[in-house]
Amino acid sequence: MAEFKACSFCGTPRSEAGRLLPTPDKEIAICEKCLDKGHALLHVAKASDSDEDEGGIQIKIYKPQELLDHLNQYVIGQDEAKKYLCSAVYNHYKKLRHFQDRDKQDIELDKSNVLMMGPSGSGKTYLVKHLADLMGVPFVIGDATTFSQAGYVGDDVEIMITRLFQAAPGNTYEEKIKRTETGIVFIDEIDKIRRMGAGASITRDVSGEGVQQSLLKLLEGTVANVPEQVGRKHPNAATIPIDTSRILFICGGAFGHIGEVIEKRLKKGKSGLGFGAESRTEAEKERNKKQILHKVTNEDLIEYGMIPEFVGRLPVLVTLDELSKEQLKAILLTPKNAILKQYKVLFEMDDKKLSFTDEAVDLVVEKAFEMKTGARSLRSVMERVLNDLMFSIPSSKQKTFEIDKAFVEERFRLNDDLEVA
Repeated sequence: MAEFKACSFCGTPRSEAGRLLPTPDKEIAICEKCLDKGHALLHVAKASDSDEDEGGIQIKIYKPQELLDHLNQYVIGQDEAKKYLCSAVYNHYKKLRHFQDRDKQDIELDKSNVLMMGPSGSGKTYLVKHLADLMGVPFVIGDATTFSQAGYVGDDVEIMITRLFQAAPGNTYEEKIKRTETGIVFIDEIDKIRRMGAGASITRDVSGEGVQQSLLKLLEGTVANVPEQVGRKHPNAATIPIDTSRILFICGGAFGHIGEVIEKRLKKGKSGLGFGAESRTEAEKERNKKQILHKVTNEDLIEYGMIPEFVGRLPVLVTLDELSKEQLKAILLTPKNAILKQYKVLFEMDDKKLSFTDEAVDLVVEKAFEMKTGARSLRSVMERVLNDLMFSIPSSKQKTFEIDKAFVEERFRLNDDLEVA
């Protein structure tokens, strides 16, 4: 083997490749890395024409009610959305089991990806993350605003599959590929890649409609050859084949102003004048504004700027509501990892005890609700209230800290004065 200075396939020098394995005729030699990748390619080829089991990769399939019970420990409200999402995840992993025996089945089951719509901070990412944690499957989050059409500045959409591969457990390429193909990809800010209106730009829409076009094959299912490391593809870089037809894609976005599109459709053909005109109180208008998202259709999404082919690949539509004050208060106090419980633990690490009066809790919730960013605003308010204390408590001899309404008001007054100055 000494005559071989480098791998005949990837060109890696012997000093870096380690062991080089020659063929029986001594014509070429292959490094262990290329051998692993070849084994992975063989796995994909066999998977396409064999009804054999996929190497013992087992995923426990939880029933929808079991998934819901798990989510209820962490997520407040959004009852309807949780039920839709739990059913979608359950059905997807049932289909994976069915897919293993597809040659024995008369009916082919299509994949059903999910589109989640709801205001910022309503829990879209949080819901999916906790489901993935329970299922024990690889999970990654991608931001649609960072993507661009292939060949342009920005990330290619396939970078999410590379990240999923890196997140998948396994000691060999074959095992990591199998795990990757059972994963979940969450694409956030999907509404930010809507198609630009006619005449809006004379240049190609490579970060809007172009990204939607690039995502089509991944969402539907294809064997994507992705680079092993995060980064743009290089002609000579080694790639890994991943079958995306088994990966569950969940897209989420706030879809701001889509309510206007829905209202326009609902009012089409209705007159705004005369005795038949609608007359609603301010309370009714506000209630209708909150419920309007539940009336969304594919037609509305297309009018909003999503291309028909893209919408068609996200058949499961889950809508989330804006969080009320009561729900924000419950998020602060109730779940297993409630925000206030987290801060109490931080204080306990310094052998201190933290408590809030009921009036202080109500004021924190009020301030958070005014920010209009959902559950995220609770943490912002808590940081604002406790920042000075968290700086001083490690050096303080005081053991207990009770936060009352006056303390919260003072922290906001001081911060407002600093902002004005």
